[in-house]
Amino acid sequence: MTADSSSSIQPRTQFILGGQKSGKSRRAEMLARQWLLADPRHEAALVATGQAWDAEMRERIARHQRDRAERVPGMQTIEEPLDLAGMVRAHSTAQRLLVIDCLTLWLTNWLMPVEEGLESKTPPGETWQAQAALFLKALQQAPGPVILVGNEIGLGVIPLGAEVRAFVDALGTLNQQAALACERVTLMAAGLPLQLK
Repeated sequence: MTADSSSSIQPRTQFILGGQKSGKSRRAEMLARQWLLADPRHEAALVATGQAWDAEMRERIARHQRDRAERVPGMQTIEEPLDLAGMVRAHSTAQRLLVIDCLTLWLTNWLMPVEEGLESKTPPGETWQAQAALFLKALQQAPGPVILVGNEIGLGVIPLGAEVRAFVDALGTLNQQAALACERVTLMAAGLPLQLK
């Protein structure tokens, strides 16, 4: 962090992961709120990777937007389903906190695109591994604070089906890479944070 952007958010890069409804997004929002309150020059933006592919997901996204507007007034939203590296390079500044929510849906967009036409937005021959490497490099070079949110789904039963097992393996790999790249890693369970790193 630069001396110009000191705040209660320490360290500069964080990874918050946990199961569904574990409180991970709410924790990231709380940290964003603290960042905004620390200095009137501060900005915060949520980077949404999820896509509204059905009615339930559209309602879920709308509910999250309403709740976030109440909990963190002034937080902007940036939608980016694929190019997280480009998004970080374009939007990270010393005064702007980015909350990327979430890595799991980003990986889903790469491995199992649901939205019609999303496949055409991926560069030919590009892989999620190559994109993850570019993103993690951009994360390390980001001038401002970045909080990653992701799911820990490897604690349950071994899934049936080769495609699902491949996804669980890929997510485990991505989570390890994100944890290695971030200065702080927090595991959420039942709304409670456990600092892993």
